[in-house]
Amino acid sequence: MAEHDRVLIDLTAATLDGAEPYGMIENAAIAIAGSQIAWVGPRLDLPRAYRHQPTESLGHRLVTPGLIDCHTHIVHGGDRAREFEMRLEGASYEDVARAGGGIVSTVTATRAASEADLLAEALRRVDVLIAEGVTGIEIKSGYGLDIETELRMLRTARAVGQQRPIRVRTTFLGAHATPTEYAGRADAYIDEVCLPALRAAHAEGLVDAVDGFCEGIAFQPAQIARVFDVARELGLPVKLHAEQLSNLGGAKLAASYGALSADHIEYLDADGVKAMAKAGTVAVILPGAFYTLRETQAPPIDLLRKHGVPMALATDINPGSSPLSSLLLTLNMGCTLFRMTPEEALRGATQHAARALGLDGCGMIRPGLRADLAVWDIKHPAELAYRIGFNPLHSRIFGGQS
Repeated sequence: MAEHDRVLIDLTAATLDGAEPYGMIENAAIAIAGSQIAWVGPRLDLPRAYRHQPTESLGHRLVTPGLIDCHTHIVHGGDRAREFEMRLEGASYEDVARAGGGIVSTVTATRAASEADLLAEALRRVDVLIAEGVTGIEIKSGYGLDIETELRMLRTARAVGQQRPIRVRTTFLGAHATPTEYAGRADAYIDEVCLPALRAAHAEGLVDAVDGFCEGIAFQPAQIARVFDVARELGLPVKLHAEQLSNLGGAKLAASYGALSADHIEYLDADGVKAMAKAGTVAVILPGAFYTLRETQAPPIDLLRKHGVPMALATDINPGSSPLSSLLLTLNMGCTLFRMTPEEALRGATQHAARALGLDGCGMIRPGLRADLAVWDIKHPAELAYRIGFNPLHSRIFGGQS
């Protein structure tokens, strides 16, 4: 028996496994062996093999899988609070850009930041998520837009997972925007910076997936396809910022590459939904950006439901369009803004978020999966999406350890 082997008792388990709502098991027990879940079920059914193991009472609290934030830009330099203020004072996008704002300001600040500075700021943001029961996150590059800084961002992302008890998946987002030195020369940027940076990052073992921003203000589908072709050559899965501000067919393109996810997707149409359903591509819903940008076009939730496309929810934490660092608030926003159900929201931040990151060992409470769990001072899982600005986390179990 390993040091941390034990049986958790006096709990209700929202396993998110099986056909029952939330996969709920009342008066449950969870047997932990090492870093994994060995058994879960009604306590009265606990197998004989676990009946003599140490027990830990959870005080009749609710247990869910640990939360997963599957779309973040946590590593970046600076902030854009003044830009936020300028917009409230009536400044246009062009006014902000002329004043040095927008993504250019974040790129400038990120390029100027050392790896130590980037890590210190990222850890502050990650600690807020950990305090809400988050056990896994994705971290993107994309604010360097030069080879050196893109690599520095990805090294920082890897360091986060080494310095905190949280699983980190890194995503290369070199095709995020065209930097000012390549203005009007997006294809040259792809050839001279983005693709070489991707190859260098992969050679250094810094990349788990490849992303891009397919939009009129960013990159066209043909340019994204060139990036995805290299990702395929390197054996890396892809995902895509798609259909956020318009419909360029990005989700269909992503699905044609078997993408893990298509994210934002406010302007997604039926053809895109069907392509995602066929490919098994997850729809990542990002209400923080919708809210911050005061958008009016909501993602097609009913259409995604109709075609059985799994829906994940994430903060999209970034300094510009979604300065949101609460995954619990994101659950509420998914329900309030987009009429997702509380169960859809919770599955979106656990089971489907894991799938959006290509993680098959977590996201539910099931034997054989990692013992990444969140213990809550609530009676029913709907409370996680219902309350606003309230954190009921009692404790977090990460890889079997409290």
